Amino acid sequence: MKWLEISVQIEREDTDAVSDLFDGMGTGGVVIEDPALIYNAVAEGSIETVVLDPPADPFSPPVVKGYLPVDCRLPGKLEEFISRLAGIDPEYPARVSYREIEESSWLDRWKEYCRPVRVGRRLLVKPSRISPEPWEGLLVVEMDPGLAFGCGTHPTTAMCMALLEESVGGGETVIDVGTGSGILAITAARLGAAWVLALDSDPVAVRVARENVAANGVEGIVAVREGNLLEGVCTPADVIVANIMTDVIIRLLPSAAELLKAGGRFIASGVIAGRREEVAVALEASGLRTVRILNEGEWVSFLAEKIY
Repeated sequence: MKWLEISVQIEREDTDAVSDLFDGMGTGGVVIEDPALIYNAVAEGSIETVVLDPPADPFSPPVVKGYLPVDCRLPGKLEEFISRLAGIDPEYPARVSYREIEESSWLDRWKEYCRPVRVGRRLLVKPSRISPEPWEGLLVVEMDPGLAFGCGTHPTTAMCMALLEESVGGGETVIDVGTGSGILAITAARLGAAWVLALDSDPVAVRVARENVAANGVEGIVAVREGNLLEGVCTPADVIVANIMTDVIIRLLPSAAELLKAGGRFIASGVIAGRREEVAVALEASGLRTVRILNEGEWVSFLAEKIY
């Protein structure tokens, strides 16, 4: 399969905004190449000397890269991306370049960077190439990187997994909205959920999630379907998890609150710190009481409970 690599050279203070834009377009994994960070890390001795081709100029702007599948949806996605990118920093327009790459060459390069990662108290995310070990007491989620999705260790994902660990004790019905790689749906199954519905509007995500569900042997528990948020879903849920953009979370809340059983839990992640209060207010307006808030860097995750 071919993918379009979109490289955006932007002012350093706009890096997060461009990364969020890529996430919102469904690219999943985002690569940030910041020569200044590499230069400083080498100078401080926190990483070994690296050789870049061409050599990194520590004063050059960072480059943010995202990947979209080359299919019939690409022209529309590109048009929307460029339109939204133009509004990030009109004073310093971004420089954008493109190139097509094969999925296999990208995976060969990035698989070597994925290592087993502990999440929460009992969860371990590992790539399939790592041989099984006696990780006693840990629930293993096997996840390989892809152009659409990373290794499953992004802060928003890790916080969702930790909140799922707190919310799923066994026998629950769970809905994962915007499932992406399927990592959260698989996590819920590992934690003992009786049935998990994983939803995504992107057919590539649906295909990848199904492959990951099969690789983890939880096909009997996790059903992956293509769908727009919770449209057409009528199954009452004990837990709904959504690791998506802030605006989409707010739009999702009324239907999520309606589907949740009394005392059911809603987990939301992908929220930028600056919009924390906006989401908190929207949760309360939907009849959901905030139980816990997790923070990591610029990201915020919510655990809320249906109060009536």
